[in-house]
Amino acid sequence: MSRKRDYYEILGVERTAGDEEIKRAYRKLAVKFHPDKNPGDREAEESFKELAEAYEALSDADKRAAYDRYGHAAFQGAAGGGFHDPFDLFRDAFQGGGGIFEQFFGGGGGSDASGRQRGSDLRYDLQITLEEAAKGAEKEIEIRKLETCEPCTGSGAAKGSKAVVCPTCRGRGQVVVSRAIFQVAQTCPGCHGTGRIIEKPCHSCQGEGRVEKTSRVKIRIPPGIDSDSRLRSTGGGEAGLRGGPPGDLYVVIHVKEHEVFSRNAMDLSCEVPIPFSTAALGGEIRVPTLDGAVTLKIPAGTQSGSTFRIRGLGMPALQGAAKGDILTQVQVEVPTRLNAEQREALQRFAASCGEHNNPIHTSFYDRVKSFFT
Repeated sequence: MSRKRDYYEILGVERTAGDEEIKRAYRKLAVKFHPDKNPGDREAEESFKELAEAYEALSDADKRAAYDRYGHAAFQGAAGGGFHDPFDLFRDAFQGGGGIFEQFFGGGGGSDASGRQRGSDLRYDLQITLEEAAKGAEKEIEIRKLETCEPCTGSGAAKGSKAVVCPTCRGRGQVVVSRAIFQVAQTCPGCHGTGRIIEKPCHSCQGEGRVEKTSRVKIRIPPGIDSDSRLRSTGGGEAGLRGGPPGDLYVVIHVKEHEVFSRNAMDLSCEVPIPFSTAALGGEIRVPTLDGAVTLKIPAGTQSGSTFRIRGLGMPALQGAAKGDILTQVQVEVPTRLNAEQREALQRFAASCGEHNNPIHTSFYDRVKSFFT
């Protein structure tokens, strides 16, 4: 049986930490390990539950005092283990912090007493080019989703019909079911917890109040966006139930791999081949950018693999006027086919160079000369 970890250790705080420090630590780790951000990851799910248990104990003054005095033994034998659903804990801790749970994972689908229920959030994965990520773009996407039924305007009731008290639960929204010696309250199967049912359901939506349709949504891609960024279209999700507010649409961006450039934050990197003669004598070459080619000066004696920085021609900042750079790595080309005249000229050149013209060669053999003696 594995040892139960210390609650302070789980949250990464000292035993003298105050309430706000404990809450901040929990928020940060809860976002990191939340199952919505780690789908299918059992370890992350277990870490999330462990965090919730530690936070509930240390955020309550009485429980914390008991834990400080008796450790985990303070909660042994408590009903149900003494802890609530970790997802409820997560929501409770974040509701007071400006809706961070809503911002990261979308709203819940809870309904009010009238049966109004918020629509589900939707996700759409959108692939764009590096050029579109650099300059921004407008995209129109198509999605299948539940929209408000027009004939009944989302009420689910046929014209002239109305909602009446549910005869199964008599308006309570719950029914009591006997299980052995226990009695358990469950959501009413007749009205799904609303306490009311529709006399004559709408023929178009069969009382659902929503129908599935293909919708077109326009998305604005801001300049400087990167892969895995999420754009939210407020109200772009599925329609709510019984006139409830719609959910949101989250568009996850994926930037295609570019045939020339690789990206590192705001900088772009590329490799450019240059002739041996240009590397030796110096000169100018043309370097690609996302706005067209520019001229780059190559100093004499440039070695293969040397990198030159072209400032201000990389990716723009997602917010602000700053721009990254282009890092150009030159690759010196070695001729693969020489005629007799070229070969003779190159041999004369090699014979005339001497070691002082090959500093890398000289440095290397100075370091490894012991291997040859």
